[in-house]
Amino acid sequence: MASVASPEPRKKAGGRQRTRNHEGFLRHSNFRWLKIALILCIACLVSYFLIDVEPRHNGGSWYGYTLGTIGALLILWLTMLGMRKRAMTPGGWSLKAWTSAHVYLGLSLIVIGTLHTGFQLGWNVHTLAWALMMIVIISGIYGIYAYATLPQGLSANRDEMTETQMIDSLRSLDRQLHDAAQPLVPEQAALVQSSLEQDPFAGHLLQRIGNRYPGCSTRNAQAELRRSRAYQPRLGDDPLDKVDSLLAKKEATLGRLRKHLQIKSMLQIWLFIHVPMTFALLAALSAHIVSVFFYW
Repeated sequence: MASVASPEPRKKAGGRQRTRNHEGFLRHSNFRWLKIALILCIACLVSYFLIDVEPRHNGGSWYGYTLGTIGALLILWLTMLGMRKRAMTPGGWSLKAWTSAHVYLGLSLIVIGTLHTGFQLGWNVHTLAWALMMIVIISGIYGIYAYATLPQGLSANRDEMTETQMIDSLRSLDRQLHDAAQPLVPEQAALVQSSLEQDPFAGHLLQRIGNRYPGCSTRNAQAELRRSRAYQPRLGDDPLDKVDSLLAKKEATLGRLRKHLQIKSMLQIWLFIHVPMTFALLAALSAHIVSVFFYW
């Protein structure tokens, strides 16, 4: 009698498939591109010390031209990631594989580009191209760190609330504060009004990244109202109690929203350096190549 195949192997295979599907781009295919980049770097380092170039290693030697060509082709290929993102394909050249190659081959340029210079750096367009390359790589390293660590903090801070829901909650508290402040004396009402009128999104980029808002009207209004009533007798039904409670809730909501904006800014700011510096690198690289072939 034919036996019935056990479903367990299929479950295990499915488990392995799910693991591969959720594998991050840094670990893609068991660090395939990290290994390739390491082999490339080791080969460059070994050849650099084994090959004798007279009078010394420099970008204008045949060895320097070889490393320079490899580095230039890598840079051009790395810039294609933005276009590659528009085509979602599976397999060995999936977007995840391409991103993994982008990261590790980009890091290998630290070795390739530096060895290409022969450690002869100066105030010229050639060193400018190398310096811009390093800035692009360093900003990319920060981008990897940001996307590896910050999304978890962003999710935890939201506490299952969307950005729109946080803004709606803030607006609801403002409406409640407006109604609760009606019985207050003019001086106290003015403090609440300052909280209602202030733009919660005001502030420059550095304030958002540092999450520092020294001129927060909500915090100031709460502090001033508490200070003004510190030595006053408490009434049974004091409208300031409700206003104080609402201001505390608003400050907590503002804190969560501003933390949300801080993390989002930290996720995005590296692109404001990485992308423009990449275009600057391409311009400097073009000038570097033209000057080498036409003026040397």
